[in-house]
Amino acid sequence: MNPRLRHWREAATLLLAAGTPGRPPRSPLGPFDYELLLLRRSSRSGFMPGAHVFPGGLAEPADFSAEWLGLLPASPHCGLGAVKPPPPGGSRAPIFATDRESLGSQLPGEVAFRICALRETFEEAGILLLVPGRGPAPPLPAEHLPPAAELEEWRRRVREDASCFLRLCRHLGCAPNIWALHEWSNWLTPVGRAGRGGRRYDTQRPPHVSQDDQEVTAVLWSSPPEAIERFKAQEIWFPPPQFYEFCRLCNFSSLEELQQFSSARALEGCERWMPVMLNAADGFIQLLPGDELYPEDPDYTGEKKIILSTDKKVEDLMKEGGVFHRIVMKDINNLAVYVNIQAKYKHINPLMIKCDNSDYNSRL
Repeated sequence: MNPRLRHWREAATLLLAAGTPGRPPRSPLGPFDYELLLLRRSSRSGFMPGAHVFPGGLAEPADFSAEWLGLLPASPHCGLGAVKPPPPGGSRAPIFATDRESLGSQLPGEVAFRICALRETFEEAGILLLVPGRGPAPPLPAEHLPPAAELEEWRRRVREDASCFLRLCRHLGCAPNIWALHEWSNWLTPVGRAGRGGRRYDTQRPPHVSQDDQEVTAVLWSSPPEAIERFKAQEIWFPPPQFYEFCRLCNFSSLEELQQFSSARALEGCERWMPVMLNAADGFIQLLPGDELYPEDPDYTGEKKIILSTDKKVEDLMKEGGVFHRIVMKDINNLAVYVNIQAKYKHINPLMIKCDNSDYNSRL
């Protein structure tokens, strides 16, 4: 357990994009030539039941095992580039800044969380992203993978014991393709949004795909604007951070543009965000760092029992405000993102897409 994050369980999520043949767009934003993988969580899940989410899950001790060093390059950070120092006044997110050696692991956090995301993607969706040898190298072609029945047996083993993922890679003479993953965002589960048992997460967010029928009950490939259209039509539901990320991905209509952008800023790092909920008279606002209403000293632990509330309506709060970084929520399928601050770490702000009929962003 990371003592710097004792109120959160460390986790990793993978935004997996794959090129797709052109087809008529379902969105006014026009055609997109890629889709992202979404998995529908079981209704019995202890966290976000029934939601469509990106693949990922809790980091396990096996993801930090020193044995991975025998499968990965011996260079610093196992061949990953070193992330630049944060800008003045900023700091590296604790999930990455933590000295892992002091916790008994020789594996850098940047490596371990990539392994976690890849392992969870294999467990939940059956997608195995490897490179031959120790890497970096071109991806392992699908035809070089074991037969489906053997791969499914390995998948069952990995679900039961995370250390079997390392054994699978060793068996195949391959390494997890950590070099294809680029740091994108770092979200903390906000106070008041914990799952059963008080679960809160610190998350670092085509081949054949199949759900695992335990944690995942369905799979869906969708372009960013199509996912939002499905959300607006109440065909699917995903939590506000994913709505925010889909709005951000709407800036890129081609997979090449997305890859160039994510590669160019791969070593910039990212800002840690913990949404703070503001209860309004007719809805809710998730405040994010930089918003004029975001607390100077947010209640990271939940121990202060601070509740932000107002008798004002959302519309009044929007008309009175001037510096926005927020997600407005009227109900679970009625969201809107408003951002007019400068993105940090050379990132990009989301397109301000609404799932309601409000006109607040006419002032932005």
